[in-house]
Amino acid sequence: MRLLSLEEGEKAVRLARKAIETYLSEKKVVDAKFDGVFAEKRGVFTTLNKHGELRGCIGFPYPVKRLDEAIVDSAISAATQDPRFLPVKLEEMDEIDVEVTVLTPPEKLESPPEQRAEAVEIGKHGLIVVYRGYSGLLLPQVAVDHGMDEEEFLTHTCLKAGLPPDCWLMESVEVYTFEGQIFRESEPRGRVVEVNIRSCRA
Repeated sequence: MRLLSLEEGEKAVRLARKAIETYLSEKKVVDAKFDGVFAEKRGVFTTLNKHGELRGCIGFPYPVKRLDEAIVDSAISAATQDPRFLPVKLEEMDEIDVEVTVLTPPEKLESPPEQRAEAVEIGKHGLIVVYRGYSGLLLPQVAVDHGMDEEEFLTHTCLKAGLPPDCWLMESVEVYTFEGQIFRESEPRGRVVEVNIRSCRA
């Protein structure tokens, strides 16, 4: 699966911001149809940060929609439907920087449970934990931003799913890894940059 260029990443972030601001101001969903990678089905998450603090994050782990449609839907949802936060107000968008993470398809870890931590690479992998209708996902940048090691990352993904912290050691629990290409505004409405979280970790 090919990576997005910086120009495409900038288009993705600008689209996410436009989708949010259009919805908040007009209650309309923008109809954006782009060619190339944007016509491909991709998983994607939109993350909103306000003064360095999370303000919303929702997306699609699996490639079930065209990338342009998925960006629009995830952006609006991150601003209005994240149950951890009150809906974003339009005037807040002057203080919020927008981040878009385009995902590779999740792949199931086939390692024995006790070897799962060894198969996870901090700075590369995001995680999904699935068990009996429960699921939790953490993006690759979460582990780096919070200084987690592999076991801590697995533990927090279990907790995100509403499961016991050591559930990743259970044979019946499924663990998936994926990778993400991250583009974010350097400041609200500012220059869009691609974030290399591996270098951030170093």
